[in-house]
Amino acid sequence: MKKYFILISIFFWGISLNSLYSQDLPRYLTEEEKLIYKYYQPPTSNPKDVNPPLTPVRTMAEWEELQAVVITWTSYLPILAQVVDYVQDECLVYIVCTDSNSVKNTLTSYGVPLVNLRFIYTQFNSVWCRDYGPWIVYSNDIDSIKIIDWIYNRPRPLDDQVPVAIANYMGVPIHQTTQSPYDLIATGGNFMVDGHHTAFSSKLILQENPQKTEAQIDTIIKKYMGVKRYIKMDVLPYDGIHHIDMHMKLLDEETLLVGQYPPGVADGPQIEANLQYILNNFLTFANKPYKVVRIPMPPNSSGQYPPNSYYYTYTNSLIVNKTVIVPIYGFSQDTTALRIYREAMPGYRVVGINCNSIIPASGAIHCITKEIGTSNPIWISHSALRNTTNNSVPYEVKAVIKNKSGISSAKVYWTTDTLMGFSQLNMNLVADTFRASIPAQPYGTKIYYYISATSQNGKTITKPLTAPSGNYRFSILQPSNITANSEIIDFKLYQNFPNPFNSSTVIKFSIPERKFITLTIYDVNGKEIANLIKGFIDAGEHNVVFNAEKFASGIYFYKLNTGDYTYFRKMILLK
Repeated sequence: MKKYFILISIFFWGISLNSLYSQDLPRYLTEEEKLIYKYYQPPTSNPKDVNPPLTPVRTMAEWEELQAVVITWTSYLPILAQVVDYVQDECLVYIVCTDSNSVKNTLTSYGVPLVNLRFIYTQFNSVWCRDYGPWIVYSNDIDSIKIIDWIYNRPRPLDDQVPVAIANYMGVPIHQTTQSPYDLIATGGNFMVDGHHTAFSSKLILQENPQKTEAQIDTIIKKYMGVKRYIKMDVLPYDGIHHIDMHMKLLDEETLLVGQYPPGVADGPQIEANLQYILNNFLTFANKPYKVVRIPMPPNSSGQYPPNSYYYTYTNSLIVNKTVIVPIYGFSQDTTALRIYREAMPGYRVVGINCNSIIPASGAIHCITKEIGTSNPIWISHSALRNTTNNSVPYEVKAVIKNKSGISSAKVYWTTDTLMGFSQLNMNLVADTFRASIPAQPYGTKIYYYISATSQNGKTITKPLTAPSGNYRFSILQPSNITANSEIIDFKLYQNFPNPFNSSTVIKFSIPERKFITLTIYDVNGKEIANLIKGFIDAGEHNVVFNAEKFASGIYFYKLNTGDYTYFRKMILLK
């Protein structure tokens, strides 16, 4: 019986090799591969490469500074050529191939200049380097680069070895999850990170590792990727491959781009349920609700949606430094999708590539590219200021800024009119956080700002990366002018009572839905002196007592932060 199974395995393996070397494999498992996968053993690894990193690591986010983007030169050459054309304006292009001359000739025939190209010579099976390519992590957030490599969830052994070739080319260590107890099957299109130790996947990660508990999977991801919070969502019924990059994307640390179907159509109900699961249970790294940007999931040219159509998607895009490459299809919705990206990511060059030829294989731009982070990052961890009703207290800009050589200076540039240029504020380092305060502004003002940091070795970078044309923006709202469109008709912060008060006073507020809020007290200089609430609060009216016995007489401010908006009121303590 054992010999019988071995013969079947060899037979199917032989059939598969013909298709594997044809290099036009889809992103999903072919029927032949489904048979092979039952008996497939992934390539073995060098024993020295299978242990997790010795120091804590941080997986880089897609919007961080890149030194290169990886592609595999095989099928869909017109699309790959356009990717190369756009990417080489921003960074190097690592082209995995067997013959660089044929690559150069093809690029030249498409009118693509041959600049910023590097060639990595190795065998491969398919174009889907997002799924089998290397993951970049940094030791201690910003130190040396390491490559992490999982077991690819396809029986494509040459693809599975591509990260090794890239690590050898770059001369950096590789850590592989290929041997027990750390063996893990995973795919790059089903893994997104915020750069702050949070990751998102569908529950495909659980289905493909049935021999492991969820806790064991979380442990592996933590050891190798530095992920401390791993958010997993139910798989969608019609997407076929269950990779989340087909319907969602992180645009920055706190913004989710989520595909949207018409109500009740295709995977729409499950997408909405997954989104609500995130919003109801998780906050950003800065303890704020996630911002959500919706983008259409278009039907085919006949108006049909999955399962009666290919899985057309606009979320399957690539962020490469100051450029965003978006899949388009010649549909009327293309213009809307590009506009949504431009509005959500000001300052970025947003371009489209027609992906009608590749989408039948269940992939697009994100699926055929993989980011390689810079070797000397300046990491700026900052939670963007949001709209507020405060017109009397300065707006503090806080950021954790790191570089392996140290930070020599950090600045905030701000303005209320971009045509008039930006004013500069020096940021002061307090504990581990750089801080500066933008002066209070009157109601109706819109403030634009960005952060700039310079390392001890002379490198300067901004956040957002596209500054000054790309910048953070928030408005000072007049409370009496707040409407339903402001998403706060029913959020209220009342004047404390009594006011003035002697030793204690009551602060009353109301919220229309369960929310994570903070209620904080500040002195007249804007220094935080007390935190009365920090957590989820149910809808309704609430009263909180502020005991001020240990504080001196004077003017104080209290702030209610709902995540989306911030409210301030003034109170007077008289003893």
